[in-house]
Amino acid sequence: MASEEQCSVPPRWRSISLTHVEYPAGDLTGKVLAYTSLIPIAILVGFVTLIVFKRELHTISFFGGLILNEGLNWLLKHILREPRPCEGAHTTMTTEYGMPSSHSQFIWFFVVYFFLFLYLRMHQTNNARCVELLWRHVLSIILLGVALSVSYSRVYLMYHSWSQVIYGGVAGSIIGVIWFFITQEVLTPLFPKIAAWPIAEFFLVRDTSLIPNILWFEYTVTRSEARNRQRKLGTKLQ
Repeated sequence: MASEEQCSVPPRWRSISLTHVEYPAGDLTGKVLAYTSLIPIAILVGFVTLIVFKRELHTISFFGGLILNEGLNWLLKHILREPRPCEGAHTTMTTEYGMPSSHSQFIWFFVVYFFLFLYLRMHQTNNARCVELLWRHVLSIILLGVALSVSYSRVYLMYHSWSQVIYGGVAGSIIGVIWFFITQEVLTPLFPKIAAWPIAEFFLVRDTSLIPNILWFEYTVTRSEARNRQRKLGTKLQ
């Protein structure tokens, strides 16, 4: 939690343009952490892009879990009603309550769900086991670093206390685990039926739940199709 000395002499805050995230003027670390705290927004933009271009049911379910997680965070904040540290330090706030941290809850939901997806959903499909495991471990370490950085940024920038960030992380992690197993055990068996709905077929919504490694599948199918088209094009030119 922010100390009384920090709150008694508040820094002069600057806002990142087009956002409401503020950082102490002249503080390079604060500026970097302010941009770091915008990562959840980048994740949401990435999900919307994936849904528009891929239209895959598991991705839609993952995104739905993130939205549900945000709704639960709003509910918890208005039940607990714990104020933020250094109340009044920031002029642009969406809510006066800080328990639990929405940024922390969001990023830990995303990271924990992604961990489970990497190690339980994506199975080994080729012989490059060491390479595949290596990139999974590297990606997991990067994601863990991102989650810790986003969480720390909220304390450094005086938006939340340590307890608010920690409880947010715990809540996000628990909800992420629960939503992953709901998706796997309850929703995934329904995906083939949902994909067969006329409206789903109209919008080209697809179900890839039976494909163990979608990255490898899309790579091999795309490469095979490209070679077939090159072969047909070469035949026509002869």
